[in-house]
Amino acid sequence: MPRPLRWFARVLSVVLALVLVLAGVLVYTVRKSFPQVDGSLRLPGLNGNVEIYRDKYGIPHIYADTAADLFTAQGFVHAQDRFYEMDFRRHLTSGRLSELYGKATVENDKAIRTMGWRKVAEEELPDLAQDTRDYLDAYARGVNAWLSANPNASDRSLEYSILKIQNGGYQPEKWTAADSVAWLKAMAWDLRSNMEDEIDRALALTKLPKERVEQLYPGYPYDRHSPIVTEGTIDQGRFNQHAEPQQRADRAIAQAAKTLDAVPSTMGTEDREGIGSNSWVVSGEYTKSGKPLLANDPHLSPQMPSVWYQAGLHCRKITEACPYDVTGFTFSGVPGVVIGRTDKIAWGFTNLGPDVADLFLEQVQGDTYLYKGQQVKLETRKEQIKVAGGAPVTITVRSTRHGPLINDVIGSAKPSGEANAVALQWTALTPGRTADAVFALNKAGDWQEFRAAAALFDVPSQNLIYADTTGKIGYQVPGRIPVRANGDGTWPVPGWTGEYDWMTAPIPYDQLPSVENPADGFIVTANNAVIDPKRYKPLLTKDWAHGYRSERIRDRIKEALKKGPIDAATMSAIQQDTYNGFAETLIPALMRVDLAGPSGEARQLLKTWDRMQGLDSTAAAYFNAVWRQVLTLTFDDDLPEAARPAGGDRWYEVVRRLLDAPDDPFWDDVTTKNIKETRDDILRQALASAYQELSDRLGPEVKSWRWGDLHQLELVNGSLGTSGIAPVEALFNRGPLAVAGGKDAVNATGWNVQKGYEITAVPSMRMIVDLSDTDKSRWINLTGASGHAFHDNYWDQAEAWAKGDLLPMYAKPESIKKAAVHTLKLTP
Repeated sequence: MPRPLRWFARVLSVVLALVLVLAGVLVYTVRKSFPQVDGSLRLPGLNGNVEIYRDKYGIPHIYADTAADLFTAQGFVHAQDRFYEMDFRRHLTSGRLSELYGKATVENDKAIRTMGWRKVAEEELPDLAQDTRDYLDAYARGVNAWLSANPNASDRSLEYSILKIQNGGYQPEKWTAADSVAWLKAMAWDLRSNMEDEIDRALALTKLPKERVEQLYPGYPYDRHSPIVTEGTIDQGRFNQHAEPQQRADRAIAQAAKTLDAVPSTMGTEDREGIGSNSWVVSGEYTKSGKPLLANDPHLSPQMPSVWYQAGLHCRKITEACPYDVTGFTFSGVPGVVIGRTDKIAWGFTNLGPDVADLFLEQVQGDTYLYKGQQVKLETRKEQIKVAGGAPVTITVRSTRHGPLINDVIGSAKPSGEANAVALQWTALTPGRTADAVFALNKAGDWQEFRAAAALFDVPSQNLIYADTTGKIGYQVPGRIPVRANGDGTWPVPGWTGEYDWMTAPIPYDQLPSVENPADGFIVTANNAVIDPKRYKPLLTKDWAHGYRSERIRDRIKEALKKGPIDAATMSAIQQDTYNGFAETLIPALMRVDLAGPSGEARQLLKTWDRMQGLDSTAAAYFNAVWRQVLTLTFDDDLPEAARPAGGDRWYEVVRRLLDAPDDPFWDDVTTKNIKETRDDILRQALASAYQELSDRLGPEVKSWRWGDLHQLELVNGSLGTSGIAPVEALFNRGPLAVAGGKDAVNATGWNVQKGYEITAVPSMRMIVDLSDTDKSRWINLTGASGHAFHDNYWDQAEAWAKGDLLPMYAKPESIKKAAVHTLKLTP
């Protein structure tokens, strides 16, 4: 062999040997952290034996004799599968990410410390029920038992091994009850109400007159889309499902129209307009089994691993001391089941989205602020942020009576005019009892116990749907929803006058809308309006989803009922519905526009399109590209960047009204001088630009275009998956997956028209509960049970989720044991 080739062969051999060694080290490191799921383990803190059965998807069902043992074991199991995720979350909710990642996350920590999530969580603990505190402590014991047994980075997870390279001295602290409660604040923040709309209105006002801004926030179309509750009103101080409202004049509502200078995203880059959910419940009167069916699929930003963790928590014998037999979706880091079913009832959540946060513009002078003509001393506290690899950062948090001043740390909250500071008043910054509500829901056995549990659910306020084995269905609004002295929460308001202050007490729980066995025989919630304000006076919010998803679900249920009683398969088919609710409005306008050339040929696709957005749909690809162009061409020239449309059903309503006004100023492109564009000019340009975009991306052959080639989902790890280091990201991220559906389809796979067609919000899980038989329910998670990259259960549910499949949601002991492929016994 010639010398150069011999030299190359030796080098290649060395390189291959090094690659094999490194691969072996990686495999060893990865597998070393996989949990033990068979055999027997001693778990300090237990009073008796616990058994954990896992099916092939790694979903655990835990059996114990006492509630304390049940939650201790849940803490242990969560830690086995998801401890890094839990540790990451508690640093996030405490404003301590910089202890892990250094100076890159200091600004995030400043924002969280200013709002004080951890501080509020610690204040909540003493006010919780004794049982709740005991269960939180039991859960922490289980987490810490796992942590003590896994002292090395390589024992815990691959993430810790990688983190050790950058931050070698880091050691996780013991888990505490406050770590669990603080996560509920993060949940409340993700599901906060209309703060972004409030800011966007104010920002748009810097470029447009108020009447044009209000065009962009149309009222809910009660005449076309039904609210959730269609009967009842407040009668003698309580919501009465059977009472009818008296005739009255609507109270005039004063609005403050103060502006903010800039509105970037407040807490990351997720698509807030895609956050929502579907849930519905059908009475047994209309089902094949004669018992209710309940469906739920919360829409959240996609995460790797999924925010949800499936589990069953079972007392071997139901007693007062051990009252739990519950299966459903949990949060790793929090004991109990958040959404699911017991042996008697089932419940689901969608985001109600009430206005529970207001921005108050403040006049600050030195260490005081103006309030009703007086200079009042600011409340202050110091917060020190430790930074890995750097010096600590200390901030001073200042607060008025309305809340912390956030303009220094949240770029979206900048003052203007007479104001020089902005305070955030938000219900989640007041201690509450949501942790009590989780445990109360988990042991509720009937409608009365369910409503009593819901009364404890302070934040985030959710639409709660209900069904039980006796055949009852119901709906309840819970939550701490403020009553304002003035205003409607749609604009930032001056804090110094006192006229927009919140009243001391929120809307009383007994006055919140509630329905039991409605006349329709079914209840649908999809972030649509709860109740028509003509029959209900307290202000919940003005910023609802506009009812396209909810109306489509109602229509699908009614269509199904014409054919006879429905079953779980019907419910699943509705969850997978991809119908575009705005196509029927926009397509006729597009077809009337004069158009020639290849874009005219592409437009012909829309003539016979069934309005469904399946993976193989050519027409769906073109229509969505046209819709994207319509929005950006119509509004981007008029609005600041952060207030530009992302898409969704609010913009359906805006454009629907503009289609009847061909000369409205929004159609005019203000960047073209001496030309005034009209509706048809913009629609024509949108059709042509969409054709050009898809030709460039998918090729000039129109018939080859597929919606699934554009609309794809990347599963990105929430921490190291966004590190910016490609080899590290490749270890933890998965995908892409082509996924059907679209923004504000029932199968709500949201995307942002400003960024592209990639999916930014998803049905984060799906569940269908059949109350006729605990073993007939079905469920699916977005990714999988495990948080360990390369584990078999890391993302083994993702492809089934993308196709719309569901897995058995077993609850009977015999079915759980039969499906089990792993059994672990925990002993004291």
